[in-house]
Amino acid sequence: MKLAGVIPVILLCLVSYSPQVQPQVAQPVKNKNANTQNRLEKLNFPRSGAPVGRRQGGARRNGCPDLKQPVTALVPGEGTVNEAISFLSLTVSEYPTFWVYLPDLPTNLRSGEFVFQDERGKNIYKTPLKLPDRSGIIGITLPQNPQYALKQDNKYQWYFKVYCGNPENASDYYYVKAWVQKVALTPNLENQLKAAKPKEYPVYAVNQIWQDAVTNLADMRRTNSSSSTLAQDWTDLLKAVGLEEFATAPIVGRYGMER
Repeated sequence: MKLAGVIPVILLCLVSYSPQVQPQVAQPVKNKNANTQNRLEKLNFPRSGAPVGRRQGGARRNGCPDLKQPVTALVPGEGTVNEAISFLSLTVSEYPTFWVYLPDLPTNLRSGEFVFQDERGKNIYKTPLKLPDRSGIIGITLPQNPQYALKQDNKYQWYFKVYCGNPENASDYYYVKAWVQKVALTPNLENQLKAAKPKEYPVYAVNQIWQDAVTNLADMRRTNSSSSTLAQDWTDLLKAVGLEEFATAPIVGRYGMER
């Protein structure tokens, strides 16, 4: 066995959890000797139920140079740049964090923008971002202000843009677009999360709550970058949604953590 002799802590968490989100829920693992990597890869996150999105960003206009790798939203779904597929994530947070992979960018491409909208396309939150000078993963968190708080069962869309040169030339940019829906934090789920702290991501993952699973695990990796267990779990979680190629990318930025 590839992981013989190593039983990740996440496995001990997963075997006891029952799903809270009903559609397409993966059942908890019953075999305590099951391979954790295989377990995470078999999790099915929702891939329908929202309007279309774009997980990997192409250029909006002709003023953008070619990139070796595309800007990529870390969201579940299938497909890449074609806006014909739903990319919907679930969250129980009023102020979730959204994660994006940035490839190597030319030195003049350091201006970004995050836009959060309701289902009809009305802006709720919009902020410019100064992008890091190296490739990697960034997280953008909605500020904890009641006017930005997600409402239960509502769907929201979010955009992340990288402007090609001068951000005032708003027609030239790369972008990704995805969707998020807030679901109920039930008493049962809340108890499971309390029992699992600080390692909450297995609970979120088995309940298909992608947005909070990836955020909790990313934050743990930022504070404990030497943990081989967290690194493996990060790889497994991204592989579950077909994004394993970004598993070794560092987390290079975190925005919007104002209180």
